[in-house]
Amino acid sequence: MNQIRKLLASLSVRQKVSLLAVAALVAAGLAVFTSWRRERDFRLLFAGLAAEDAAAVTEKLRAAGIEYRLAENGSAVLVPSARVAELRLQMAAAGLPRSGRIGFELFDRSNFGASDFTEQVNYRRALEGELERSVMALAEVEQARVHVTFPKDSVFLESRQPAKASVLVKLKPGGRLAPSSVQAICYLVASAVEGLTPEAVAVLDMRGNLLNRARSSATAEDSSEVALELRQRLERDLLAKIHATLEPLLGVEHFRAGVSVECDLTSGEQSEEIFDPSRSVMVTSQKTEDISGTQLASGVPGTASNLPRPTSRPGQTGVGMTRRSESIAYQATRTVRRTKMPQGAVKRISIAVLLDQSVRWEGVGPQAKRILEPPPPERVKAIRDLVAAATGLVPERGDQLIVESLPFETTLNMPPPEPSAPPAAAPSRWPPWIPKFLTDNPAVLAGATAVPILLLAALMFLLRRKGRRRATVEIQASLPAAAPQGALEAPQASPAEDLESRLAEQAARQQQLEAEALSALKLPPVTTKKTEVLTKHLSETVKKNPASAAQILRSWLYETEK
Repeated sequence: MNQIRKLLASLSVRQKVSLLAVAALVAAGLAVFTSWRRERDFRLLFAGLAAEDAAAVTEKLRAAGIEYRLAENGSAVLVPSARVAELRLQMAAAGLPRSGRIGFELFDRSNFGASDFTEQVNYRRALEGELERSVMALAEVEQARVHVTFPKDSVFLESRQPAKASVLVKLKPGGRLAPSSVQAICYLVASAVEGLTPEAVAVLDMRGNLLNRARSSATAEDSSEVALELRQRLERDLLAKIHATLEPLLGVEHFRAGVSVECDLTSGEQSEEIFDPSRSVMVTSQKTEDISGTQLASGVPGTASNLPRPTSRPGQTGVGMTRRSESIAYQATRTVRRTKMPQGAVKRISIAVLLDQSVRWEGVGPQAKRILEPPPPERVKAIRDLVAAATGLVPERGDQLIVESLPFETTLNMPPPEPSAPPAAAPSRWPPWIPKFLTDNPAVLAGATAVPILLLAALMFLLRRKGRRRATVEIQASLPAAAPQGALEAPQASPAEDLESRLAEQAARQQQLEAEALSALKLPPVTTKKTEVLTKHLSETVKKNPASAAQILRSWLYETEK
């Protein structure tokens, strides 16, 4: 401590202030870093919560003494990362979040003092909440609101009101509800509400666009839009079939097609009953038989006949009548037929196909004459048959197909063909920019042609010079050895003649070596026109300026000798 005191006492006021400022900055940095690490440790618990769900979740966290943070305007809740999984399980056990409105858990607590009206309202709230959860289960839907109106019964028919429902959906970014999904939502809501039909359900998005059309309450304007949409869809379908049939045959730009469809949007039921007199059948058959009669007394009249043991008993004589009748009912064969006429039946189809004409030119250049040739009748008939078969035309229904041939604007504006160009030369192995560069620069072309010739001349000069040096060295080496031998022997020739003969032999040998070298270095003959032109141009350049050519050759030889 004494050393620290001595050190502080030895410091000036400025140094002490600087030391305190540094300490304060370090403390502030540590505090900021600690706070940043602490805030960084928070992780997302729930996102996209409604205001009711966010309030319930934060109330639950506050009651448990857990620190939390709100983000995204209160729709997201952040908690420490170490307790994210635990808190999610706790919130799920408590039924949070409830995804907006409450469902049938509204009836978990009994309320004995509630009136019938309150129970009806609570039931409708619970049903709407459950339907909202079901609609939000779709992958494209982010939020949903459902409103249901129950049917109103009455003893009077004009006072009865059917059930109706409306669904408001908020789609996820980039999401889109397919027509089949919209229809599924309508059937889902209609199946959950008693007396509700899918046609009485309206589905809208957050922009106010009606995603389905209620048939029961369709106005005249809606009916006209439906009719126009149906007609356009049929025309597009037929036009696509025509293009798919004719494009491989004629090409894309050589025909035009148009389709017009008349639809019958009326719908209903038709009943038909037909009797066939020629085919009668027995319907009923009835047979009756009646028998009637009277009984008359007979025997001896008197007391003897009425005693207990008469001598003769009285008899009976009967008089009867029998009647038989038969009734058979026949009925002609009857056929009952009930037909339901669909909406949007095709009444008539009209198709027009316009074919382009081909162009033939007579002559070349400005005097060329354009001749238009329409397609032959056989080709037109084949196209008509193909289009009729592809679109399913029915002449008995009044369908018509017109195929005509007229020249298109592009055909009329087609320029005449240019005169035939001379046959192209054989493809060169050089890149295309090299011949162009040599043509634009004659000096470079002349230099490029002279280089092989000058190199060949320099090589010949060097070989000849080297041969002469070798011959001189051999002669100088052989003269000392030949002198003593000539002194011992008889003199046959003078030294000058011997030297001349040796030089002649060496010259002949050198010429033979040069001929062999030239034959070995002989290049294959080049027969291309470009090489001939370059050689001719080089020779003319050397003839015009021989001094410059000789100077270039001397410089190359001088560099080679070095």
